Amino acid sequence: MLRWTITFIIIAIIAGVLGFGGIAGASAGIAKILFFVFIVLFILSLIKGRPKV
Repeated sequence: MLRWTITFIIIAIIAGVLGFGGIAGASAGIAKILFFVFIVLFILSLIKGRPKV
């Protein structure tokens, strides 16, 4: 999931440099959503993945 976030950030940067504001904004928004989903899933896996003692 983090790989998709990085991909959309790169697309947003390239689109922004080339002057495609709408595509850059959309890609940045998607990257932001994917990043937060990644963080939530990462935290849940840390909590749930602990071995019970």
